[in-house]
Amino acid sequence: MLKKETEKLFSKDKIPRNSKCWREKMTKHIFVTGGVVSSLGKGLTSASIGLLLESRGLSIRMQKLDPYINVDPGTMSPYQHGEVYVLDDGSETDLDLGHYERFTSSPLSRDSNWTTGQIYQRVIEKERRGGYLGQTVQVIPHITNEIKSCISRLSAPNVDVVITEIGGTVGDIESLPFLEAIRQFSLDVGKENCLYIHLTLVPFLKAARELKTKPTQHSVGQLRQIGIQPDIVVCRTEQRLSKDDCDKIALFCNVPSNCVIEELDADFSIYEVPLALVEHKLDDLITKRLNLTQAGQLDLTCWQDFLQRLRHPDIEVTIAVVGKYAKHKDAYKSIYEALVHGGIENHTSVRILRIESETVDREETQLLLKKADGILLPGGFGERGVEGKIEAVQIARENNIPFFGICLGMQCAVIEYARNVLGMKEANSTEFDRNTEFPVICLMDEQRSIVDMGGTMRLGAQPTTLAKESRAAKAYGMLDIEERHRHRYEFNYQYRDEFINAGMTFSGTSPDGKLVEIIELDNHPWFLAVQYHPEFKSQPTRPHPLFRSFVKAAAQHRVQNVFDKKNFGD
Repeated sequence: MLKKETEKLFSKDKIPRNSKCWREKMTKHIFVTGGVVSSLGKGLTSASIGLLLESRGLSIRMQKLDPYINVDPGTMSPYQHGEVYVLDDGSETDLDLGHYERFTSSPLSRDSNWTTGQIYQRVIEKERRGGYLGQTVQVIPHITNEIKSCISRLSAPNVDVVITEIGGTVGDIESLPFLEAIRQFSLDVGKENCLYIHLTLVPFLKAARELKTKPTQHSVGQLRQIGIQPDIVVCRTEQRLSKDDCDKIALFCNVPSNCVIEELDADFSIYEVPLALVEHKLDDLITKRLNLTQAGQLDLTCWQDFLQRLRHPDIEVTIAVVGKYAKHKDAYKSIYEALVHGGIENHTSVRILRIESETVDREETQLLLKKADGILLPGGFGERGVEGKIEAVQIARENNIPFFGICLGMQCAVIEYARNVLGMKEANSTEFDRNTEFPVICLMDEQRSIVDMGGTMRLGAQPTTLAKESRAAKAYGMLDIEERHRHRYEFNYQYRDEFINAGMTFSGTSPDGKLVEIIELDNHPWFLAVQYHPEFKSQPTRPHPLFRSFVKAAAQHRVQNVFDKKNFGD
């Protein structure tokens, strides 16, 4: 079935099926699997491969297939899953899609992230409609056919390569249907159009002072038992592989020695990974194996320039990120990366101080916040730690420390201002106190009748109109923008006049003026908060305007503090 669909897709130009022109026009597929242990960095490796292929003039699409049964990560705790990455179309997706967007220009959509839950949901819906004509619905062929259909959705005459990352680890029972599907896929579209890359760990035993290749051998062995022979083995390692190590892996994994690629732990930055892969000519291996004759010469000039600026900053600033999930390094992954991007644009190194919002009431934490060059409050859900966030806002506001609030961070800024400037001591959000006397943050009207939690928030790209001469408008350089949202609560518009009269500016609203998207304080060096998530649209070579402006303000704050201490003492 898949072969017929593919032939129909590529037959518009009446090209003979077996001709050389057909083979060149056919979309190629790269499948990235992982073994030995989880968290090896398949997403980062996949994104790096995408960057290399784009840098050779190829058109790519990227995709993540996740084995968990949740329909999407939207209802999963950041402590378990890390951040939920939101796309323009409102899809709540895996955080690896953030790597895809930061490293490549591949357009991402709902078709870019599929879970076991989504696959089974689609199959069951078809069965309920009688779509299988009385057949017994089974994992093979029905589930695997659905997976293959999701992969083929990204194929198109104008797409040279689709890179599909398979979540989980080889050997996990949850991953088996996906691995079987990609095994079958090469039979459907032709082995010459598919390439399998397996990422494994080569651990270094300090006691023996040697690298161990056996885990990689076993991992590839498991993959081969399923019926997949990797074409390239990428080895994560903290020590360089010797020629003997590479030859041993090649011999027991049944690949040429030059197809064993060393991926050393990045000492300085994850953005160095693509250059490490180029060093081992991974892009050449891929283009030759897939017969990508249209690929041009590799051009990483912009990426190398960005890395050069990253390595040689003029100043370092400390940004305190006060969050509910600060213990989990991936819970605010896009925010941390966006801060780095904003720093590069300002020739500034950003040192991130992760602070749990529940600890803000401690004297030592407050001292750290007062010494920070900037304070950022990210998003989150639930009452835990909110009072600490509100206190952090007050510290930033009263001590003239550059402040940036995002989503819940903006809501906390509104609550703090209501309590400490407008005198509404019991002000709160109805998310935390349904009976609050001053509900300055409340549930959106369209959310009041919603019962299901998954995929029901205000999601995806929404338009915002900026006020002329506002700090936001100056940062963006335009008055009409689109940003990605993920929230149920908003500023209560009935309190609009009280806030304006007390000095707060609503510098960004929905086009109809009914939803407040950005707040600012004019009597503060840099105080700005947004209801949306700007971190999702920041890239290393194109930092988000607000992060760029925020880090610049933090650098100015640091310079001023150094000047004051030098001339006036502590």
